[in-house]
Amino acid sequence: MVISWIYVVGRLVGFDDHTRRVGDGEASFDGSRFRIALARDAADVLEAQRLRWRVYRESLDADLPAGGVDADAFDGFCDHLLVRDSDTDAVVGTYRILTPERAREAGGYYSETEFDLGRIVSHGARVAEVGRACVHPAYRKGGVIALLLAGLTAHLVERRCEYVIGCASVSLTDGAGRAASVCRRLTRDHLSPVEWHAFPRARFPFESIEPDDGAPLPALIKAYLRLGATVCGEPAWDEQFKTADLLLILAMARMAPRYRARLLRQALPA
Repeated sequence: MVISWIYVVGRLVGFDDHTRRVGDGEASFDGSRFRIALARDAADVLEAQRLRWRVYRESLDADLPAGGVDADAFDGFCDHLLVRDSDTDAVVGTYRILTPERAREAGGYYSETEFDLGRIVSHGARVAEVGRACVHPAYRKGGVIALLLAGLTAHLVERRCEYVIGCASVSLTDGAGRAASVCRRLTRDHLSPVEWHAFPRARFPFESIEPDDGAPLPALIKAYLRLGATVCGEPAWDEQFKTADLLLILAMARMAPRYRARLLRQALPA
């Protein structure tokens, strides 16, 4: 059965009776100022890349080239999920999704640049990868994160993906104590079974850093954990983006529909 992408997104965020189709593959929600869609062309992707560049440069002080565009070799193989402000038409949130088929065409996953995924890929399961999650700073108190997660889930269900992996990043620009605290908590309390472990190529030595025990979990990591994600082992150090990266994995079968809907509504920052 082909699942209506628009219908699933509406159900997940609680707008199932108020979803309106506004274009091919696009949806808006009555009472919401946002609409969600997959990028249709290079111009849409470029908008996402410009948002990524701005957020990563301003929020993470990432070492990105001048020009205002964050792009890499994987972008051309990914589906790009966009949330737009209906009032301004600006892209205010984005995700990119690498399906199993496109990962084979790309020669692997982006995560493999940071981790050895040998154990994960050896299972032969349908594993998708998500990444480059990004929300405009002015929209982090609204419904953009929930819409992105709902759209992501709908797309993965429609593509019959069994697992989803992705790097969850913690900034090091405000000192490594926060990252050390997050890494300790996740590797202690949310560790995957050993057969799903991955191994960092450049390890972040979190155990030798004084943790900031009062540091909260980043909102997106908190949302992933609520959905049932676990961490695949020790973190990697991303020198370019100045982050500690934890590889997370989520079994789609663990996402019960009713529970998933409630979790998505709770996924917003306090």
